[in-house]
Amino acid sequence: MRAVRRPEVRLPELAAYDGGELEPEGDYDGLEFTDADWGRQSARGARFMDCAVRRCGLDETVLSRARFIDSVLSGVRGIGTDLSGASLRDVEVVDARLGGAQLHGAVLERVVVRGGKIDFPNLRMAKLRDVAFEGCVLVEADFAGATLERVTFDDCTLARADFSEARMKDVDLRGAAAVDIARGIDRLSGAVISAAQLMDLAPAFAAQIGVRVE
Repeated sequence: MRAVRRPEVRLPELAAYDGGELEPEGDYDGLEFTDADWGRQSARGARFMDCAVRRCGLDETVLSRARFIDSVLSGVRGIGTDLSGASLRDVEVVDARLGGAQLHGAVLERVVVRGGKIDFPNLRMAKLRDVAFEGCVLVEADFAGATLERVTFDDCTLARADFSEARMKDVDLRGAAAVDIARGIDRLSGAVISAAQLMDLAPAFAAQIGVRVE
C-alpha cells in the first residue's frame, strides 16, 4: 500500500478580491475571496492559483473546467455547484457543505478533503490520485467509472456509495468510521479493508455472488 502524497499548500500574502462577479476564463492569482455569494455566477474555465476561498456561497455556481492550483477552499457551501471537468491540484477543502456537486470527469491530484458534509456528489468518470478524505461525511457519493489511486478515507462516513465500474489501486478504507456500499461491491479489487469492515460488508459480498445467508 503506497502512501498518499499530500498537498503542501503554502499561500503567499494574499490580496482581497474586490473585482465584482466572477468571469468565465478568468485568471485569479494570489487572491482571497471571503464571504462572497457566487450563486449562479459562471467562472467556467477559470484559473485559481495560490488563492483562498473562505465561506463563499456556491449555489449553482458554474466552475466547470476550472483549475484550482495550490489553493484552499474553506467553509464553502452550495447546492448544485458545477465542477464538471474541473482540475484540483495541491488543494485543501476544509469544512465544505455541498449538495449535489457535479464533479463528473474532474481530476483531483494531491487533494485533502477535511471535515464537512457532501451530499450526492457526482464523481462519475473522475480521476482521483493522492486524495485524502478526513473526518468528512459523504452521502450517496457516485464514483461510477471513476479511477482512484492512492486514496484514503480516515474517520469518514461513506453512506450508500456507488463504485460501479470504478477502478482502484492503493485505496485504503480501513480508517473509515462507516462504509456502506450500495453498488459496485465487486469493484473493490485494489482496495484494503479491515476485518471488521469485511464482516459488515459480508451480506453485500454474498449478494454479489448469489449466496443466500439464512
